[in-house]
Amino acid sequence: MSDDKEATVTAHQVVRTEEEWRKELPAERYAILRNAATEPPFTGSYTYSKETGIYRCGACGNALFDSSTKYDSGSGWPSFYQPTVAEAVELVEDRSHGMIRTEVRCRRCGSHLGHLFDDGPEPTGQRYCMNSLALDLDSADPSPDAENAI
Repeated sequence: MSDDKEATVTAHQVVRTEEEWRKELPAERYAILRNAATEPPFTGSYTYSKETGIYRCGACGNALFDSSTKYDSGSGWPSFYQPTVAEAVELVEDRSHGMIRTEVRCRRCGSHLGHLFDDGPEPTGQRYCMNSLALDLDSADPSPDAENAI
């Protein structure tokens, strides 16, 4: 991680009530971002996308993943081998569905994005397996140093 990217990390948080989130987000997005639902595999708009830019949180706009770290994992969901900056996401133990996984949340607003697995490519060996509906691709601003990065 470069010093420039580290400089973009701020303590700015987005705090809303669940009622406010429910009013702001479409129902499918709300289910994923706020209730940790998962979209069906191979159905998301970003699963096969090769567009360049920055993938942002679909709830608050936080810069999360650069398209240069996206790869086809064959899992059915958009996959990345690292976030724009480590501090952009929060990792939380998830014991749902009878297994132990690592949930990935947006550090800025606490929204559920997907899960992290240790079966990704080099250089990190990690797979950030995200829901397309949890993301917005910002192809107009390819810089991860945009003002909304946390």
